[in-house]
Amino acid sequence: MENKTQKQPLTGPGKSSTLSRESWKIFQIIAEFVEGFERLSKIAPSVSIFGSARTPTDHAFYKLTEAIARELSDAGFTVVSGGGPGIMEAANKGAFAGKSPSVGLNIMLPNEQSGNPFQDISLNFRHFFSRKVMFVKYASAYVVLPGGFGTLDELAEILTLVQTGKSRKIPIILVQSDFWEGLLDWFKESLLKNGTISAADLDLMQVIDDPSEVVTAIFDYYEGRTFEPSAEEQEKLLEL
Repeated sequence: MENKTQKQPLTGPGKSSTLSRESWKIFQIIAEFVEGFERLSKIAPSVSIFGSARTPTDHAFYKLTEAIARELSDAGFTVVSGGGPGIMEAANKGAFAGKSPSVGLNIMLPNEQSGNPFQDISLNFRHFFSRKVMFVKYASAYVVLPGGFGTLDELAEILTLVQTGKSRKIPIILVQSDFWEGLLDWFKESLLKNGTISAADLDLMQVIDDPSEVVTAIFDYYEGRTFEPSAEEQEKLLEL
């Protein structure tokens, strides 16, 4: 009879130690969610703004973000960003100068990330996934400016959640049409043509470049209803 290769044991001293550490990490994760829920549950209506951490303060994208955030803040929206430099700082800075709170959801990273000083409410996260929930759970709209992998990740996250019905539908606004044109063309020419998305999925996003029009688009979306989630939408948000 053919000899079977001996399988490695599923447990051992090293594996037990790792499992123990991972199990205790659960409490750290729970703590991040609890603090996030407690501190953000009363910030509505809010708008989450995304963009590159590498955008310098004298760049046109930085100034555009600051203007959008200021108009949103003066219109009564809490502005939520990733709390770091670049576009995130511009979002917090614009909101900090406005009438409504500026919130930073900071992430601890080996490189790049450092908190900006324009935050009325500042939370610190070790885990991207718990931070992502906070971006979505209390947002009345998403505003996405030019950015890199992190920005694309957040955009794909909200598109997926809305497309699959795991989150309520909210305005998803891409700012700076020249920057997003290539990606949107690829969505149409590759994803749509190959049937990996439907035509209706493209309607989940809109492209707007003017700060005032961004604010108007959000108000237009909620015309005839409140910013608060309906009972059905609240049930979806509980399952995030």
